[in-house]
Amino acid sequence: MKILYFGNNQVGLEVLKWLKEKGEDIIGVVVHPAEKAKSGKEIIEISGLPEDKIFDGSTLREEETLKKLRGLKPDIGLSVFFGYILKPKLLEILPDGCLNLHPALLPFNRGSCPNVWSIIDDTPAGATLHYIDNGIDTGDILAQKEVSVESFDTGKTLYEKLEAACLDLFKENWVKFKNRQLKLLPQNLEKGTHYRLKDFNALSKLDLDKEYKAGELINILRARTFSPHRGVYFLDGNRKIYLELKLTPEDNPE
Repeated sequence: MKILYFGNNQVGLEVLKWLKEKGEDIIGVVVHPAEKAKSGKEIIEISGLPEDKIFDGSTLREEETLKKLRGLKPDIGLSVFFGYILKPKLLEILPDGCLNLHPALLPFNRGSCPNVWSIIDDTPAGATLHYIDNGIDTGDILAQKEVSVESFDTGKTLYEKLEAACLDLFKENWVKFKNRQLKLLPQNLEKGTHYRLKDFNALSKLDLDKEYKAGELINILRARTFSPHRGVYFLDGNRKIYLELKLTPEDNPE
């Protein structure tokens, strides 16, 4: 099985490293451009591929890039924490389709920042391995793993849980997928949720004149607590004052 790999982030690196250890045939790697990449250099290094088999994700709509990818004759694509939308012209290159590893319990929290929305909306959290179709995280599900959301989780701690769950889910199910032991489950999109980056950004500014329920405000603050990244802010004149929330659970509650 010749794999075209789309990877970013630490999970993208760890999955690729695991696949290489298992002797899988990675025939091309697509990464984010340097200014947007996380673990991009490490992914390229681990791949062991020559420069002409490494591609810039920002060029995936260009015919020249598509021509080069066709020339690799991949069987299947695998997307792990990859931030670019894979369009139909690209998906057509992959006869066995393209899988995606998404840090959410689909159909909940399709799209951006699922860790944030599980806290704010009190929706189930987890990891999902699914096929990519023409929608955003709407393809048929192959496997899932649920993750508990604690009242003291922040956006950062939940994200770390989701990263670990994604890696475990993939390792537990890759061989099953290759052996055709996984059953496809269509998503019930009517009960799901979908968020874009603009929805995440809309959470950034607190309105000091707005009334919030205590639980609502706590959830916004903890969902956006992700050091070293700045989270929610309010304005003091023209100056932004940033907030983050520290939550310390009691050790031995009676």
